[in-house]
Amino acid sequence: MSPGRIDYYDDPAAPAANSLVPSVNVVVVNDAGEILMIRRSDNDNWAVPGGAIDLGESVAQAAVRETREESGIDCEITGVVGIYSDPKHVILYTSNGEVRQEFSIVLTARPLSGQPTPSSESSEVRWVPTSVVREYTMDHSMRIRIMDYLERKASPVIT
Repeated sequence: MSPGRIDYYDDPAAPAANSLVPSVNVVVVNDAGEILMIRRSDNDNWAVPGGAIDLGESVAQAAVRETREESGIDCEITGVVGIYSDPKHVILYTSNGEVRQEFSIVLTARPLSGQPTPSSESSEVRWVPTSVVREYTMDHSMRIRIMDYLERKASPVIT
């Protein structure tokens, strides 16, 4: 079975982008300082929750919805890590041939309720200590976002 999503970063063999879809990712951090991570069903890589912003919802609403849908955790948005729109990062969705240019707003949040629960979009969900998060298999762009969070930059990253 081939993955439903293939990420390319600065790859001359990458297909040309044919769409741009605003999306969110959420770095949810619990009281122990652990990051909520999901193992994506579409490519088996680890990531923080996230997805497309639907018409009629705000960035914060999309972030809370996507986190709940993918992880079972309800959260409250607390800040911004950055805005990521690097045209060198494209995502191929093999089901329909869509090739998206990256456009993701990465937010921070704290959990309010719920238990880590897999969904159709996540095969595993867990709280990961920041000391080991670097060891997890993830796409290059997701690693950049998480490292930017861990560096606690003075102002949001804009790429």
